[in-house]
Amino acid sequence: MTSARSAYIHVPFCGHRCGYCNFTLISGRDDLIPAFLEALERELAAILQQPQKMDTIFLGGGTPTHLPLPELERLLQMIATWLPLDDSGEYSSEANPLHCTPQHMRLLADFGLNRISLGGQSFDDSKLKLLERDHTGVQLERALAQATDYFSNISLDLIFAAPNETLNNWQADVSRARASPIQHLSTYGLTIERGSAFFGRTLKDELLELASDLQLSMYEHAIDALREAGWDHYEVSNFARADHRCRHNEAYWLGQPWWAFGPGAASFEHLSADRFVRRVNHRSTTTYIRKSRSGQSLVAEADELSKEDYIRERFVFGLRRLAGVDLQELDAIWNGPVRVLFEPYLEAYLRQGWLDQIGSIVRLTRSGLVISDSLWPDLLSVPSR
Repeated sequence: MTSARSAYIHVPFCGHRCGYCNFTLISGRDDLIPAFLEALERELAAILQQPQKMDTIFLGGGTPTHLPLPELERLLQMIATWLPLDDSGEYSSEANPLHCTPQHMRLLADFGLNRISLGGQSFDDSKLKLLERDHTGVQLERALAQATDYFSNISLDLIFAAPNETLNNWQADVSRARASPIQHLSTYGLTIERGSAFFGRTLKDELLELASDLQLSMYEHAIDALREAGWDHYEVSNFARADHRCRHNEAYWLGQPWWAFGPGAASFEHLSADRFVRRVNHRSTTTYIRKSRSGQSLVAEADELSKEDYIRERFVFGLRRLAGVDLQELDAIWNGPVRVLFEPYLEAYLRQGWLDQIGSIVRLTRSGLVISDSLWPDLLSVPSR
Protein backbone atom coordinates (compact mmCIF):
# COMPACT_ATOMS: atom_id res chain seq x y z
CA MET A 1 0.00 0.00 0.00
CA THR A 2 1.33 3.43 -0.94
CA SER A 3 1.21 5.73 2.07
CA ALA A 4 -0.73 8.94 1.53
CA ARG A 5 1.11 12.21 2.02
CA SER A 6 -1.91 14.48 1.56
CA ALA A 7 -4.97 14.94 3.76
CA TYR A 8 -8.30 16.70 3.35
CA ILE A 9 -10.44 17.60 6.37
CA HIS A 10 -14.05 18.56 5.71
CA VAL A 11 -15.56 21.08 8.14
CA PRO A 12 -19.28 21.15 7.24
CA PHE A 13 -20.44 24.30 9.05
CA CYS A 14 -21.48 27.56 7.38
CA GLY A 15 -23.29 30.70 8.50
CA HIS A 16 -25.82 30.12 5.72
CA ARG A 17 -26.19 28.21 2.46
CA CYS A 18 -25.70 30.33 -0.66
CA GLY A 19 -28.26 29.90 -3.42
CA TYR A 20 -25.90 28.12 -5.84
CA CYS A 21 -24.48 25.72 -3.23
CA ASN A 22 -25.24 22.00 -3.08
CA PHE A 23 -22.10 21.06 -1.14
CA THR A 24 -21.99 18.89 1.97
CA LEU A 25 -22.61 21.48 4.66
CA ILE A 26 -24.95 22.41 7.49
CA SER A 27 -26.04 25.88 8.62
CA GLY A 28 -27.87 27.05 11.71
CA ARG A 29 -26.62 24.08 13.77
CA ASP A 30 -23.55 25.40 15.51
CA ASP A 31 -24.68 23.40 18.54
CA LEU A 32 -23.30 20.34 16.71
CA ILE A 33 -19.74 21.68 16.47
CA PRO A 34 -18.45 20.05 19.71
CA ALA A 35 -19.96 16.68 18.73
CA PHE A 36 -18.47 17.00 15.24
CA LEU A 37 -15.01 17.63 16.67
CA GLU A 38 -15.34 14.59 18.94
CA ALA A 39 -16.37 12.44 15.97
CA LEU A 40 -13.53 13.78 13.85
CA GLU A 41 -10.97 12.98 16.53
CA ARG A 42 -12.31 9.45 16.82
CA GLU A 43 -12.08 9.06 13.04
CA LEU A 44 -8.49 10.33 12.91
CA ALA A 45 -7.45 7.94 15.69
CA ALA A 46 -9.24 4.94 14.19
CA ILE A 47 -7.94 5.43 10.64
CA LEU A 48 -4.40 6.63 11.30
CA GLN A 49 -3.54 4.66 14.46
CA GLN A 50 -0.51 6.91 14.88
CA PRO A 51 0.56 10.37 13.61
CA GLN A 52 1.26 10.51 9.86
CA LYS A 53 3.51 13.19 8.39
CA MET A 54 1.91 15.11 5.51
CA ASP A 55 3.22 17.03 2.49
CA THR A 56 -0.11 18.83 1.99
CA ILE A 57 -3.13 19.46 4.21
CA PHE A 58 -6.34 21.17 3.11
CA LEU A 59 -9.17 22.33 5.39
CA GLY A 60 -12.34 22.70 3.35
CA GLY A 61 -16.03 22.92 3.83
CA GLY A 62 -18.36 24.37 4.57
CA THR A 63 -16.30 27.13 6.06
CA PRO A 64 -13.55 26.06 8.48
CA THR A 65 -13.20 29.63 9.77
CA HIS A 66 -16.88 29.63 10.75
CA LEU A 67 -15.89 27.72 13.88
CA PRO A 68 -15.65 29.92 17.00
CA LEU A 69 -12.02 30.58 17.90
CA PRO A 70 -11.83 28.04 20.78
CA GLU A 71 -13.29 25.28 18.59
CA LEU A 72 -11.09 26.28 15.65
CA GLU A 73 -8.06 26.03 17.92
CA ARG A 74 -9.20 22.58 19.05
CA LEU A 75 -9.47 21.49 15.41
CA LEU A 76 -6.02 22.83 14.56
CA GLN A 77 -4.46 21.15 17.61
CA MET A 78 -6.08 17.87 16.61
CA ILE A 79 -4.61 18.11 13.13
CA ALA A 80 -1.20 19.07 14.49
CA THR A 81 -1.26 15.92 16.63
CA TRP A 82 -2.41 13.41 14.02
CA LEU A 83 -1.25 15.00 10.74
CA PRO A 84 2.04 16.79 11.41
CA LEU A 85 3.19 18.83 8.42
CA ASP A 86 6.53 18.24 6.76
CA ASP A 87 8.89 21.22 7.07
CA SER A 88 8.43 22.01 3.37
CA GLY A 89 4.70 21.19 3.32
CA GLU A 90 1.71 23.18 2.11
CA TYR A 91 -1.10 23.75 4.65
CA SER A 92 -4.24 25.45 3.30
CA SER A 93 -7.61 26.50 4.66
CA GLU A 94 -10.67 27.91 3.00
CA ALA A 95 -11.94 31.07 4.64
CA ASN A 96 -14.88 33.44 4.47
CA PRO A 97 -13.80 37.06 3.82
CA LEU A 98 -15.68 38.19 6.95
CA HIS A 99 -13.49 35.87 9.03
CA CYS A 100 -10.20 37.45 7.95
CA THR A 101 -9.78 39.10 11.32
CA PRO A 102 -6.39 39.39 13.01
CA GLN A 103 -7.56 36.84 15.59
CA HIS A 104 -8.51 34.23 12.99
CA MET A 105 -5.49 34.81 10.75
CA ARG A 106 -3.03 34.78 13.64
CA LEU A 107 -4.48 31.53 15.01
CA LEU A 108 -4.20 29.81 11.63
CA ALA A 109 -0.66 31.05 11.10
CA ASP A 110 0.40 30.04 14.63
CA PHE A 111 -0.58 26.45 13.84
CA GLY A 112 1.54 26.37 10.71
CA LEU A 113 -0.95 27.20 7.97
CA ASN A 114 0.88 28.86 5.11
CA ARG A 115 -1.84 29.22 2.49
CA ILE A 116 -5.31 30.79 2.74
CA SER A 117 -8.09 30.40 0.16
CA LEU A 118 -10.87 32.99 0.17
CA GLY A 119 -14.27 32.17 -1.28
CA GLY A 120 -14.85 35.70 -2.48
CA GLN A 121 -16.75 34.85 -5.72
CA SER A 122 -16.94 38.50 -6.88
CA PHE A 123 -16.05 42.11 -6.10
CA ASP A 124 -19.38 43.35 -7.48
CA ASP A 125 -22.02 44.07 -4.82
CA SER A 126 -25.02 43.33 -7.05
CA LYS A 127 -23.56 40.01 -8.13
CA LEU A 128 -22.66 39.11 -4.55
CA LYS A 129 -26.22 39.86 -3.49
CA LEU A 130 -27.62 37.66 -6.26
CA LEU A 131 -25.25 34.84 -5.25
CA GLU A 132 -26.47 35.33 -1.65
CA ARG A 133 -22.99 35.97 -0.31
CA ASP A 134 -22.67 37.63 3.10
CA HIS A 135 -19.94 40.16 2.24
CA THR A 136 -19.46 43.15 -0.05
CA GLY A 137 -16.77 43.87 -2.59
CA VAL A 138 -15.12 46.35 -0.25
CA GLN A 139 -15.10 43.76 2.53
CA LEU A 140 -13.45 41.25 0.19
CA GLU A 141 -10.73 43.73 -0.73
CA ARG A 142 -10.20 44.52 2.95
CA ALA A 143 -10.00 40.80 3.78
CA LEU A 144 -7.37 40.21 1.12
CA ALA A 145 -5.32 43.10 2.45
CA GLN A 146 -5.62 41.82 6.02
CA ALA A 147 -4.61 38.31 5.00
CA THR A 148 -1.29 39.61 3.66
CA ASP A 149 -0.23 40.44 7.22
CA TYR A 150 -0.13 36.71 7.98
CA PHE A 151 0.16 34.84 4.67
CA SER A 152 2.35 35.20 1.61
CA ASN A 153 0.30 32.63 -0.32
CA ILE A 154 -3.31 33.77 -0.83
CA SER A 155 -5.81 32.18 -3.19
CA LEU A 156 -9.14 33.57 -4.37
CA ASP A 157 -12.20 31.91 -5.91
CA LEU A 158 -14.30 33.83 -8.45
CA ILE A 159 -17.55 32.76 -10.13
CA PHE A 160 -18.50 33.86 -13.63
CA ALA A 161 -21.70 33.53 -15.67
CA ALA A 162 -24.06 34.53 -12.88
CA PRO A 163 -27.59 35.36 -14.11
CA ASN A 164 -27.70 38.79 -15.79
CA GLU A 165 -23.90 39.18 -15.62
CA THR A 166 -22.34 40.96 -18.57
CA LEU A 167 -18.90 40.49 -20.07
CA ASN A 168 -17.96 43.94 -18.77
CA ASN A 169 -18.97 42.89 -15.25
CA TRP A 170 -16.72 39.85 -15.45
CA GLN A 171 -13.82 41.80 -16.95
CA ALA A 172 -14.02 44.16 -13.97
CA ASP A 173 -13.88 41.22 -11.54
CA VAL A 174 -10.81 39.79 -13.26
CA SER A 175 -9.16 43.20 -13.29
CA ARG A 176 -9.70 43.69 -9.57
CA ALA A 177 -8.40 40.20 -8.87
CA ARG A 178 -5.25 40.91 -10.89
CA ALA A 179 -4.69 44.10 -8.88
CA SER A 180 -5.22 42.35 -5.54
CA PRO A 181 -2.42 40.80 -3.42
CA ILE A 182 -3.18 37.19 -4.40
CA GLN A 183 -0.90 34.50 -5.78
CA HIS A 184 -3.55 32.03 -6.97
CA LEU A 185 -6.94 32.39 -8.66
CA SER A 186 -9.63 29.79 -9.35
CA THR A 187 -12.41 30.74 -11.77
CA TYR A 188 -15.60 28.70 -12.01
CA GLY A 189 -18.55 29.04 -14.34
CA LEU A 190 -21.76 29.03 -12.32
CA THR A 191 -23.48 25.68 -12.56
CA ILE A 192 -27.03 25.41 -11.26
CA GLU A 193 -27.31 21.91 -9.87
CA ARG A 194 -30.05 19.85 -8.30
CA GLY A 195 -30.05 20.34 -4.54
CA SER A 196 -29.31 24.06 -4.68
CA ALA A 197 -31.91 26.78 -4.09
CA PHE A 198 -31.08 28.18 -7.53
CA PHE A 199 -32.20 24.92 -9.15
CA GLY A 200 -35.79 25.41 -8.03
CA ARG A 201 -35.73 29.06 -9.06
CA THR A 202 -34.46 28.09 -12.50
CA LEU A 203 -37.33 25.64 -12.95
CA LYS A 204 -39.70 28.55 -12.22
CA ASP A 205 -37.84 30.78 -14.71
CA GLU A 206 -36.90 33.15 -11.89
CA LEU A 207 -33.26 32.72 -12.89
CA LEU A 208 -31.95 32.26 -16.40
CA GLU A 209 -28.57 30.77 -17.27
CA LEU A 210 -26.40 32.87 -19.56
CA ALA A 211 -26.03 31.93 -23.21
CA SER A 212 -23.21 29.46 -23.78
CA ASP A 213 -21.32 31.78 -26.14
CA LEU A 214 -21.26 34.51 -23.48
CA GLN A 215 -20.03 32.03 -20.88
CA LEU A 216 -17.29 31.00 -23.29
CA SER A 217 -16.27 34.63 -23.83
CA MET A 218 -16.00 35.10 -20.07
CA TYR A 219 -13.82 32.03 -19.65
CA GLU A 220 -11.56 33.02 -22.53
CA HIS A 221 -11.22 36.55 -21.18
CA ALA A 222 -9.91 35.22 -17.87
CA ILE A 223 -7.37 33.05 -19.71
CA ASP A 224 -6.14 35.88 -21.91
CA ALA A 225 -6.09 38.58 -19.23
CA LEU A 226 -4.23 36.46 -16.70
CA ARG A 227 -1.73 35.04 -19.16
CA GLU A 228 -1.05 38.57 -20.38
CA ALA A 229 -0.24 39.51 -16.79
CA GLY A 230 2.25 36.66 -16.52
CA TRP A 231 0.10 34.18 -14.64
CA ASP A 232 0.53 30.43 -15.15
CA HIS A 233 -2.69 28.85 -16.44
CA TYR A 234 -1.79 25.43 -15.11
CA GLU A 235 -5.20 23.71 -14.85
CA VAL A 236 -8.53 24.15 -16.60
CA SER A 237 -9.92 26.44 -13.87
CA ASN A 238 -6.76 27.49 -12.03
CA PHE A 239 -4.13 30.20 -12.45
CA ALA A 240 -1.07 30.93 -10.34
CA ARG A 241 1.82 33.31 -10.08
CA ALA A 242 5.24 31.67 -10.37
CA ASP A 243 5.78 28.83 -7.87
CA HIS A 244 2.31 29.18 -6.33
CA ARG A 245 0.36 26.28 -7.80
CA CYS A 246 -1.88 24.47 -5.31
CA ARG A 247 0.21 21.44 -4.44
CA HIS A 248 -2.68 19.73 -2.68
CA ASN A 249 -4.89 19.79 -5.76
CA GLU A 250 -1.99 18.62 -7.88
CA ALA A 251 -1.95 15.45 -5.77
CA TYR A 252 -5.55 14.79 -6.87
CA TRP A 253 -4.87 15.47 -10.55
CA LEU A 254 -1.75 13.28 -10.56
CA GLY A 255 -3.57 10.28 -9.05
CA GLN A 256 -1.68 10.23 -5.77
CA PRO A 257 -3.34 8.72 -2.66
CA TRP A 258 -4.85 10.96 0.01
CA TRP A 259 -6.60 10.72 3.35
CA ALA A 260 -9.97 12.42 3.86
CA PHE A 261 -11.85 12.99 7.11
CA GLY A 262 -15.23 14.46 8.04
CA PRO A 263 -18.78 14.26 6.64
CA GLY A 264 -18.87 13.56 2.91
CA ALA A 265 -15.08 13.42 2.66
CA ALA A 266 -13.73 11.14 -0.07
CA SER A 267 -10.38 9.37 0.36
CA PHE A 268 -8.35 7.55 -2.27
CA GLU A 269 -6.06 4.66 -1.36
CA HIS A 270 -3.54 2.62 -3.33
CA LEU A 271 -4.03 -0.88 -1.93
CA SER A 272 -1.45 -2.37 -4.29
CA ALA A 273 -0.04 -1.82 -7.77
CA ASP A 274 -3.28 -3.21 -9.21
CA ARG A 275 -5.99 -2.25 -6.70
CA PHE A 276 -7.29 1.13 -5.63
CA VAL A 277 -10.24 2.15 -3.49
CA ARG A 278 -12.27 5.32 -3.07
CA ARG A 279 -14.22 5.72 0.18
CA VAL A 280 -16.83 8.39 0.83
CA ASN A 281 -18.12 9.17 4.32
CA HIS A 282 -21.77 9.74 5.12
CA ARG A 283 -22.66 13.23 3.94
CA SER A 284 -25.11 14.09 6.71
CA THR A 285 -23.32 15.69 9.66
CA THR A 286 -25.87 14.28 12.11
CA THR A 287 -25.48 10.78 10.63
CA TYR A 288 -21.69 11.12 10.79
CA ILE A 289 -21.89 12.06 14.47
CA ARG A 290 -24.45 9.37 15.32
CA LYS A 291 -22.50 6.58 13.64
CA SER A 292 -19.28 7.73 15.27
CA ARG A 293 -20.86 7.66 18.73
CA SER A 294 -22.20 4.14 18.20
CA GLY A 295 -18.93 2.81 16.81
CA GLN A 296 -20.35 2.14 13.34
CA SER A 297 -18.51 2.66 10.08
CA LEU A 298 -18.53 6.25 8.83
CA VAL A 299 -18.16 5.08 5.22
CA ALA A 300 -21.26 5.37 3.06
CA GLU A 301 -19.68 4.22 -0.22
CA ALA A 302 -16.58 2.23 -1.07
CA ASP A 303 -15.66 1.58 -4.69
CA GLU A 304 -12.72 -0.55 -5.67
CA LEU A 305 -10.98 0.48 -8.88
CA SER A 306 -9.07 -1.81 -11.18
CA LYS A 307 -5.77 -0.79 -12.68
CA GLU A 308 -7.63 0.11 -15.88
CA ASP A 309 -10.07 2.31 -13.95
CA TYR A 310 -7.12 4.02 -12.29
CA ILE A 311 -5.30 4.56 -15.60
CA ARG A 312 -8.43 6.08 -17.16
CA GLU A 313 -8.99 8.45 -14.23
CA ARG A 314 -5.35 9.44 -14.08
CA PHE A 315 -5.37 10.19 -17.82
CA VAL A 316 -8.51 12.35 -17.62
CA PHE A 317 -7.61 14.21 -14.44
CA GLY A 318 -4.08 14.64 -15.73
CA LEU A 319 -5.42 16.21 -18.93
CA ARG A 320 -7.00 18.94 -16.80
CA ARG A 321 -3.44 20.13 -16.23
CA LEU A 322 -2.20 22.27 -19.10
CA ALA A 323 1.12 20.41 -18.97
CA GLY A 324 -0.76 17.32 -20.15
CA VAL A 325 -0.11 13.63 -19.56
CA ASP A 326 3.00 11.61 -20.33
CA LEU A 327 1.81 8.37 -21.94
CA GLN A 328 5.17 6.74 -21.18
CA GLU A 329 4.53 7.14 -17.45
CA LEU A 330 1.14 5.46 -17.83
CA ASP A 331 2.68 2.73 -20.03
CA ALA A 332 5.03 1.89 -17.16
CA ILE A 333 2.11 1.54 -14.73
CA TRP A 334 0.03 -0.45 -17.22
CA ASN A 335 2.98 -2.62 -18.32
CA GLY A 336 2.05 -2.00 -21.92
CA PRO A 337 0.82 0.69 -24.32
CA VAL A 338 -2.12 2.51 -22.70
CA ARG A 339 -3.08 4.33 -25.87
CA VAL A 340 -5.27 1.43 -26.94
CA LEU A 341 -7.48 2.03 -23.88
CA PHE A 342 -8.57 5.41 -25.22
CA GLU A 343 -9.23 4.60 -28.86
CA PRO A 344 -10.99 5.48 -31.07
CA TYR A 345 -11.61 8.68 -29.08
CA LEU A 346 -8.00 9.75 -28.58
CA GLU A 347 -7.21 9.61 -32.28
CA ALA A 348 -10.46 11.44 -33.11
CA TYR A 349 -9.73 14.22 -30.60
CA LEU A 350 -6.21 14.63 -31.96
CA ARG A 351 -7.60 14.82 -35.49
CA GLN A 352 -10.23 17.38 -34.44
CA GLY A 353 -7.51 19.52 -32.88
CA TRP A 354 -8.92 19.29 -29.34
CA LEU A 355 -5.78 17.50 -28.16
CA ASP A 356 -2.24 17.56 -29.44
CA GLN A 357 0.69 15.24 -28.90
CA ILE A 358 4.38 16.10 -28.76
CA GLY A 359 6.48 13.01 -28.21
CA SER A 360 4.73 11.06 -25.48
CA ILE A 361 2.95 14.13 -24.02
CA VAL A 362 -0.77 14.54 -24.76
CA ARG A 363 -2.42 17.79 -23.77
CA LEU A 364 -5.44 19.97 -24.40
CA THR A 365 -5.30 22.59 -27.12
CA ARG A 366 -7.01 25.96 -26.75
CA SER A 367 -10.04 24.67 -28.67
CA GLY A 368 -10.11 21.52 -26.55
CA LEU A 369 -9.76 23.48 -23.34
CA VAL A 370 -13.08 25.26 -23.76
CA ILE A 371 -15.01 22.03 -24.39
CA SER A 372 -12.96 19.75 -22.14
CA ASP A 373 -15.87 18.64 -19.94
CA SER A 374 -17.52 17.04 -22.99
CA LEU A 375 -14.41 14.98 -23.74
CA TRP A 376 -14.05 13.21 -20.40
CA PRO A 377 -17.00 10.75 -20.49
CA ASP A 378 -15.72 8.87 -23.55
CA LEU A 379 -12.18 8.69 -22.21
CA LEU A 380 -13.41 7.36 -18.87
CA SER A 381 -15.78 4.78 -20.31
CA VAL A 382 -14.85 1.11 -20.31
CA PRO A 383 -16.07 -0.49 -23.55
CA SER A 384 -18.21 -3.58 -23.26
CA ARG A 385 -16.34 -6.72 -24.13
